[in-house]
Amino acid sequence: MEKLIITAAICGAEVTKKQNPNVPYTVEEIAREAEKCYKAGASIIHLHVRYDDGTPTQDKERFRACIEAIRERCPNVIIQPSTGGGVGMTNEERLQPVYLMPEMATLDCGTVNFGGDDIFVNTENTIIYFAEKLNEFGIKPELEVFDKGMIDAALRLNKKGYIKEPMHFNFVMGVNGGISGEPRDLIFMAESVPKNSTWTVTGIGRYQFPLATMGIIMGGNVRVGFEDNIYISKGVLANSNAELVEKVVRIAKEFGRDIATPDEAREILGIKR
Repeated sequence: MEKLIITAAICGAEVTKKQNPNVPYTVEEIAREAEKCYKAGASIIHLHVRYDDGTPTQDKERFRACIEAIRERCPNVIIQPSTGGGVGMTNEERLQPVYLMPEMATLDCGTVNFGGDDIFVNTENTIIYFAEKLNEFGIKPELEVFDKGMIDAALRLNKKGYIKEPMHFNFVMGVNGGISGEPRDLIFMAESVPKNSTWTVTGIGRYQFPLATMGIIMGGNVRVGFEDNIYISKGVLANSNAELVEKVVRIAKEFGRDIATPDEAREILGIKR
């Protein structure tokens, strides 16, 4: 079984300090959290950025400042900017960080109802446009899929040449409007992707550690972090993202999975520096 790639999603676009005071907003806070996660065992930092008041932004210069600050602390870590941004942002807003030429970035593969009136819109034309941009800049896409139909959409676009192989999927599970986070659901998703692809599982809220454990056992990879879950255990707020990473490392060791370094993650995912 390949080594375990751990992704740390350190702040997201929605969770706030009112929910957990340890959620990072500033450049310094984001860099510090990234470094803690890297030292704890994360090889990928999934990056959203905020202004100092917590407002989410896709501003290229804010991304540049955060990426440079992270690089100063942990030069070898893989930084994976989000092209998801926030609900209601335009395609061009969302794409801003790809112009910084990161090694990897996200590619959302479908539209999701996030509850109430919030709709995260990704039309087929949007997916194709984003895929073409990532291909143009040689950026490895992580295919964000919130349901089985989004896997099918990615596979269709792979056949048309827009999404290149080997594909790497992130199963985001437990989001309102997407697939739930029960064990049967992860098995279903994992069995729906090509054998030559890789996958990560992201469990939202209470699903985070049960799905992480399953992902470890099944040979997949794992994402944790405040974007998806702010608790280290039921009702107990995590003091940092690194606590969540450390918990995954402990679980992995119990099942005999070694943890991938950033360079080992690059090799597994087919990322060329």
